[in-house]
Amino acid sequence: LYGHMCSGHLQGRVLKMLTRMIAPKRVLELGTYVGYSALCIAQGLDNPDAQVHTIDIDDEMEDVICEQLELDPAGRHVTLHIGDALEIVPQLPGEWDMAVIDANKRDYIRYYEMILPRMRRGGFILADNTLWAGKVVDLDNNKDALTRGVAEFNDYVARDPRVEVVILPMRDGLTILNVL
Repeated sequence: LYGHMCSGHLQGRVLKMLTRMIAPKRVLELGTYVGYSALCIAQGLDNPDAQVHTIDIDDEMEDVICEQLELDPAGRHVTLHIGDALEIVPQLPGEWDMAVIDANKRDYIRYYEMILPRMRRGGFILADNTLWAGKVVDLDNNKDALTRGVAEFNDYVARDPRVEVVILPMRDGLTILNVL
């Protein structure tokens, strides 16, 4: 029903390549949808013990996600958590090598501040949809909460000395943050 929410093939291959370059052992993904991006990340893992923890709030998607994970051998690296990421992440132990933020756009700054202290130095955070169909450059005409959330996140991380930031103008914008 929401095809625009699915990562496309190009973005999936970029996620796989970035994962290979970063070589993470522990990956956190906020926002699973149907599991495509989690699988792309898992396909890029070189370490047989590496893990992807993905969280989605929509419990009605659980069966679809589990089906997709079972169809791909890389799915064995993925652990699905259903519920609110703001409640689940604090319960997960350890630090993260890589994280992907692709959940509720209103909460991007909250997600970022929640995971940043748990990122290893030199780790990477990827944030999806940061161009938000171009709406983030015209806030006078786009005052909805989702657009404001993405725009505020973009401004926030651009000023944050704890990370180095670049927005790739691919699809709907993919921000790459390197934790300093």
